Amino acid sequence: MKIKGKKINIFLIIISVLLILYGWSFLFDFSKGDIKWGVTFSPLYAQNELGLNWRETYLAILDDLKVDNIRLSAYWEEIEAERDVYNFENLDWQINEASQRQVNIILAVGRRLPRWPECHDPQWLAELAKEEIGQEQLELIDLVVKRYDKNANIKMWQIENEPFLSTFGQCPPLDEEVFKQEIQLVRNLSAKPILITDSGELNFWIAAAKTGAEVIGSTLYKVVYNQKIGYIRYPIPPLFYSAKVALIKMLFKTERVINSELQAEAWHTEKKNLSQMSRAETDQSMDLKQFRQNISLAKKSGFNEIYLWGAEWWYFLKTDENYPDLWNEAKNLWLEKTSH
Repeated sequence: MKIKGKKINIFLIIISVLLILYGWSFLFDFSKGDIKWGVTFSPLYAQNELGLNWRETYLAILDDLKVDNIRLSAYWEEIEAERDVYNFENLDWQINEASQRQVNIILAVGRRLPRWPECHDPQWLAELAKEEIGQEQLELIDLVVKRYDKNANIKMWQIENEPFLSTFGQCPPLDEEVFKQEIQLVRNLSAKPILITDSGELNFWIAAAKTGAEVIGSTLYKVVYNQKIGYIRYPIPPLFYSAKVALIKMLFKTERVINSELQAEAWHTEKKNLSQMSRAETDQSMDLKQFRQNISLAKKSGFNEIYLWGAEWWYFLKTDENYPDLWNEAKNLWLEKTSH
């Protein structure tokens, strides 16, 4: 009985030490001073999900928030709605407006791009065999990169969006051979760095780093929603992200790791999008307090380039709900930068 009692005591001591170390890890602060702030923008999301005038929303992001870094997407369903018939009008406009204001651009290319359902396939794609889809995919990327590579404001190409996160989105499994061909194609066409994004919470970025991309982009989410469980709050300290950054840089040729998607938007349920949810509902995953906490966590995690997720929704809250608090809080990030 005494031996058994000692084992229990040792076990309790170990658990206690681990809990203390875990709690202590939240006190670490890896902030690196000046931060490049940016946002992601999706005209499809602004218009189709939030019912906004997407051009008005985009100009407000550029001229009122005064962002100087933005991530845009070359959505396949928009550019090639009809096979071999291309329409770059909307993407041209976004890139031109940003370029006129000397805003730095990350342009995401490929089949799987930011915003649900992740794979933004044109309808005609469903009629093709897997091999044909891969070839069409490469042809589109070739066209997009050649069209915009000379634009000095485009600083980086993102190829696919979180390609190794198979549990999220309405997408077929990643075709790794086509993915490798996409990366090689972009390298052949452009000298600009390549960004590969991955989940900050669910993956360790190993597969992303193995691609040889100069830049790895990590998400950072604090509160998510699962239809079976409900809202889930990730108990993840800054050390979790900073340690992974150090590991990736030690093992691979990764030049830098950025926070490509910082949660600054509420998580919608399976039955409603954000425009249909009440403030009480959206506050469960994103209110002003949570917004500030997520900003603080991203800073303390050591990221010095951070792209906030949710600018379209802040504008919706500001204009349709008469709630400008999140918009103004984000605006302060750029006001503080220009005042220094």
